[in-house]
Amino acid sequence: ARPEALRLRRELARKVFRHISAYDEAIADFLTGDPGTAASSANGEAGSMEVAAGDTRPPFRLETGSGTVLRYGENPDQAATFYPVGAEAEGIAALEQLHGKALSYNNLLDLDGALLSLAPFAWSPRPAVCIVKHTTPCGLGVGESLAQAYRKALASDPVSAFGSIIAVNRTVDGETAAEMSKLFIECIVAPGFSEEAFETLTAKKNLRLLVAPTRSEPVEGEPASWWPGADDRDRGTARFLAMHARRPQPEVVRSVSGGLLVQDPSPIPFYTGENPGWTVATERAPTPREWDDLTFAWGAVYGVKSNAILLARDGATIGIGAGQMSRVDSSRIAVRKAADAGLETEGAALASDAFFPFRDGVDAAAAAGVRSIVQPGGSIRDAEVIAAADEHGIAMVFTGRRLFRH
Repeated sequence: ARPEALRLRRELARKVFRHISAYDEAIADFLTGDPGTAASSANGEAGSMEVAAGDTRPPFRLETGSGTVLRYGENPDQAATFYPVGAEAEGIAALEQLHGKALSYNNLLDLDGALLSLAPFAWSPRPAVCIVKHTTPCGLGVGESLAQAYRKALASDPVSAFGSIIAVNRTVDGETAAEMSKLFIECIVAPGFSEEAFETLTAKKNLRLLVAPTRSEPVEGEPASWWPGADDRDRGTARFLAMHARRPQPEVVRSVSGGLLVQDPSPIPFYTGENPGWTVATERAPTPREWDDLTFAWGAVYGVKSNAILLARDGATIGIGAGQMSRVDSSRIAVRKAADAGLETEGAALASDAFFPFRDGVDAAAAAGVRSIVQPGGSIRDAEVIAAADEHGIAMVFTGRRLFRH
């Protein structure tokens, strides 16, 4: 037989025995655990039944393909391997690299963070750009053109953008590529690159250019207004973004010493202008412009590491405070970042990924000129926080859900 025929036979045999093995495991789970839970685990689906804390569930299993050895891990003295999950390439494993050096361990982490942070803008009718450093955004922007969105995202924190990962939701054109070529960038992931853009960007031999896959099957929540006339590739990539962290399996898996943590993925707060469940908590309601800024800010803060505070105005981040132990410190960092970038904070919107435990965060925001705030609510001191917002004439909206990202 020809070599390609032997490879096909081997691959088909592998799939058959994997399937039989999964069936046997499902039977064993049924005999040792709850039948409904075992069935959902065997099907690779998140169990829909409610379980109480402390309940036990059947063993959690992941099917991986052969691993690719990476140059090293987070640091040169650490070995590392990337294992794709599932029978078909999904998520990061589905990205196609067109140019540049091999991807590193840190590149893969940052690409995941960039796609996660861009996911809320999957249904955006306007081009969107996310610039990520160390898995968290340092700039996000939407604009009438991709080049405008890029300039707005870069203006948020041009210093941190050095050596960044950039994800965009539209094909990169010549104008955008010319702007990007001025900055040292590690990776760019996009639906595609025009001939002019590809020629410009490949002049940098180490710059990694990646194309996101497209999905032809419809996804829940696709917009009705601009969607029918959109480019097929842009629509296909939008579906891929909207499903990020939901395929190949609808669970988020992280390792800790001695075990695995598994949870459902956090629902994506899509930037569509629709905000079901939001309530105005203050005497003053947001203006139409503030509503748009708050919706953008809530989508943008989704990918920021906790404690997260994000300032935004006119479809762009202007200051981001991330990963601090104190929420008020994150507020101060966001304001300082905006000042360092020469951006005006007067009239800005602020998003907080969790409730304000004290009024000091609101007071700090007011001192910077913030005029509207979006946050989950739910603190035992909500009344105190709302009173502070009313004192400063700030419109505050509660979303009713938290966006922690640890």
